[in-house]
Amino acid sequence: MTLSRLIGTLVASTWIGTSALGCTTPGSSATAPPPRVAPPVTAPPSAPPPPSAEESPRTCGAFHCRLFDTPAEAFTTVFARNPLVVAVGESHAKKGTEGIASATSRFTNELLPLFEGKASDLVLELWIADASCGEKVQQVEAEQKPVTTHQRESNQNEFVTLGNRANELGIRPHVLRPSCEEYDKIVAAGPDGVQQMLTMIAEMTDRMLKAILARNAREGAERIAIAYGGAMHNDLKPRAGNEPFSFGPQQYAYTGGRYVEIDLIVPEFIGDSEVWRALPWYEHFDADAHPDQVTLYEIQPNSYVLIFARTPASD
Repeated sequence: MTLSRLIGTLVASTWIGTSALGCTTPGSSATAPPPRVAPPVTAPPSAPPPPSAEESPRTCGAFHCRLFDTPAEAFTTVFARNPLVVAVGESHAKKGTEGIASATSRFTNELLPLFEGKASDLVLELWIADASCGEKVQQVEAEQKPVTTHQRESNQNEFVTLGNRANELGIRPHVLRPSCEEYDKIVAAGPDGVQQMLTMIAEMTDRMLKAILARNAREGAERIAIAYGGAMHNDLKPRAGNEPFSFGPQQYAYTGGRYVEIDLIVPEFIGDSEVWRALPWYEHFDADAHPDQVTLYEIQPNSYVLIFARTPASD
């Protein structure tokens, strides 16, 4: 079964689409009214001071990091920020690592249940094609292949599992549904099609989150909206050149600073490459120092990186 057919079956049977929520559709230019929260903030706060010994008896001693026994304990730091949006990013699991639980499955099983009663909606970075768009869909899928070819084949199905688990917890899941016009833009971009798609993912996610928050505000229900996807779209301070690919600054301003980004990292997936070395916490992380504990880096206020404990060796 193709991914589109699989998702279509699930959405038709259990998921509530954005139109049912009163949200703008991905192809719409309409803008939802802002939720009634604190006045907008235009710039993220500066870096925090290092944690004191009194704050946590188990600090890492580098770059504002703390140690926890479980991911759930680390997540209390996130909830302490009183967020309206929690944007979770991950490094997608690669082929050849099938024996190690992915960040998606760990979030589904260990962290998503913490949002029960706190969150209203989950926006997944799951791109669902409109069959009526014809050959454009195949052209865009061809553009995606260089990005997805090294990823586990189970990655997208794990996103489906995450959406279904959210639904069971009373958290409404949503997927990204680009219009045929948006497919046209990607095709027209030619060799820049991937960059166009990354920009659209950020724009669609931003619109959906704003619509969810506006609906919650109208209903007088202050609940969290969760976004789950790659660890670039949620950046609060995107790297130079990546600004169009992130919805973080827009959401931070829209929520009056009540936006938190947190990246989930499986330690066995960390590699020695330019992409990994560019991350601010990379040079500070020692995989052998505390292999049985969860490391939480605070990159700046409202910006975290959670590195899971190492997977125990099987007997």
